[in-house]
Amino acid sequence: MTLRTKQKSVLGRNKFKIIFKEKLSGFSFLFSVISLDLISFSESNMTNDIYYKNIKPDESISDFVESFWVLHNHSENDKETIGLPDGRIDLFLIQSDDEPFRIVLLGLGTQHHQEGLIPAKSLRFAVSFKLLAVEYIFHETISDIVDKGKMLPDDFWNFKPEDLNNFEDFCKKASEKIKSLLIKQIDPRKKKLFDLIYDTHGSVTVKELSEKVGWSSRQINRYFNQQFGISLKSFCSILRFRASLEHIAKGKLFPELNFADQTHFIKEIKKFSGAVPKELFKNKNDRFILLSSFRTE
Repeated sequence: MTLRTKQKSVLGRNKFKIIFKEKLSGFSFLFSVISLDLISFSESNMTNDIYYKNIKPDESISDFVESFWVLHNHSENDKETIGLPDGRIDLFLIQSDDEPFRIVLLGLGTQHHQEGLIPAKSLRFAVSFKLLAVEYIFHETISDIVDKGKMLPDDFWNFKPEDLNNFEDFCKKASEKIKSLLIKQIDPRKKKLFDLIYDTHGSVTVKELSEKVGWSSRQINRYFNQQFGISLKSFCSILRFRASLEHIAKGKLFPELNFADQTHFIKEIKKFSGAVPKELFKNKNDRFILLSSFRTE
């Protein structure tokens, strides 16, 4: 999702991450984030308040995992944000001075959220998954957690609070667990489908995908709705929106992906961000950042 931090916080030149926090049913939940080379900031704007590191998975699980990442807010202050959809599924381990250790799974987000926080003195390790992970890693649908998430058992995948002590060890442990859960080969049609979707950043029609994959549009949409809770077209729109943020951050306020026209481009950006491209670009110094953020029951 794209975020605007109201307190200035820079994770490092070009690379940014933010966490979304929302309180529901008397509980506080922290949410995952995605890094994106959006805007360069001068060295004088950098701070040591937030530590961020991103590790790509090895080739054997790259069809299922986008990245592993850590985000640690060392400061005594919360960081306020605004969050938008990014097309990922996130599993993460969270702990802070105010909240005990917990494990949360976030489904796909389809809308922007107005305000959230990166809590003070908070730490989270995360695995950001691609959609194929739903069927081949989790072996169950996530259609029931669109725009929200769910708490998992504290020993899910045999994770423990001690796993937050070392990020590299966490990545190794998570990778080995993911590999152990791959009990069947990927359906060639599904692999080709997702390769096309991700390679084009969603800038492809359902009809084109159907023809290239040899799978009917109706069957593909049934699969998407049953497994992920949204249509293929909606997912492609989210990926295209996410990719467009890079262009907007560079001042490219006209469509560079497969939008019908300028009006369609503006409408889609406003749909997912709550602002038109020009407003997003003007606010770039307010730290618009791409992240995942969802409500949890």
